[in-house]
Amino acid sequence: MNDFTNQQIQAYKPMTPAELASIVMNKQELYILDVRNEEDYSDWRIEGHGITSANLPYFDLLDGVEPALELLPEQGDVLVVCAKEGSSIFVAERLAESGRSSITYLQGGMKAWSEHLEPVHIGKLQDGGDLYQFVRLGKGCLSYMVLSGGEAAVIDSLRMTVVYKQFAFSRGARITHTIDTHLHADHISGGRALAEETGATYYLPSKDADEVVFAYSPLEHRSELRVGSTDLAIQPIYSPGHTIGSTSLIIDGQYLISGDILFVESIGRPDLAGKSGYWAGHLRTTLYDTYAALPKKLIVLPAHFSKYTELGEGGKVAAKLGDLFESNPGLHFTDEDTFRKAVTEQLPPQPNDYERIRQVNMGKETLTQDEQRDMEIGPNRCAIHDN
Repeated sequence: MNDFTNQQIQAYKPMTPAELASIVMNKQELYILDVRNEEDYSDWRIEGHGITSANLPYFDLLDGVEPALELLPEQGDVLVVCAKEGSSIFVAERLAESGRSSITYLQGGMKAWSEHLEPVHIGKLQDGGDLYQFVRLGKGCLSYMVLSGGEAAVIDSLRMTVVYKQFAFSRGARITHTIDTHLHADHISGGRALAEETGATYYLPSKDADEVVFAYSPLEHRSELRVGSTDLAIQPIYSPGHTIGSTSLIIDGQYLISGDILFVESIGRPDLAGKSGYWAGHLRTTLYDTYAALPKKLIVLPAHFSKYTELGEGGKVAAKLGDLFESNPGLHFTDEDTFRKAVTEQLPPQPNDYERIRQVNMGKETLTQDEQRDMEIGPNRCAIHDN
């Protein structure tokens, strides 16, 4: 192996999705050269407080990377990104051959980025329990694990169930409950599969389950689910609007799991089942009456985020309910007509393949792993302010 080849190997290397997640969540600086086509880049890309990115399609670089060299900063790390990995390796190698150093490529591409889950510790619970948030940076999905007394409950699980099983095992816990706050339309739920794999009980709001073709335990309003032997209560609160069955959870009297009803910078959309006219009134009642009557000290933990600006310290997505009633534009519509217009008209594009995803989550359609992965690519678009 000659000296040039040795230098070339040192000049570019893979960056894992976990390493990229650490950069984004810790607000570190990184320059990204995205070589997907312009349409894909415009629709969905890697963003963060310290992220600068540019788009040059791979096919424009086949005859040479000079156009890319003109864009890159003179110093600092550069990450090359494509859909699956192969194109970014090609471009990274050519950049290294040109003499650029500190070049990386995203291992597994945007498909791997879309599936990565990063656990974040939210806080301690009474009698020694813990609450974790799993941040899916590449999709904007958020799921949760309650750990207490050697048992675990997973809330709004994603289809990457192995992550939750490994995490619970590492904490010496057995998964006993999996809970969906509603029938999801933007991503494939892992709740039922995770329950089958671990022997846990799967809970789903019964009003969202009219068309499901599998067995479940109903998530009942004002009932209490307990995790472990400690005095930890997960209290379901019926909160329709995003779906007719949407149900929030109050955990330990400290946290409000809001599903797709209330986000940090927006509110949920009521149109993903074609019933926005009917569900809009329920959404307003949930937000302006049910939530308004809850203790303002509760920490809101949503099922999604739309923008990197919603990432707080350490990458967690959370806010006090009282603060959201001060700052969230979705909680400041002056009258019902204005509210109804905002949540039914001029909405952002609907999530990719949302109708088929609903069918999968009802158990009516079965897809391969590759088909599921392709259906979920792109942003979640569950909020009314996702334009």
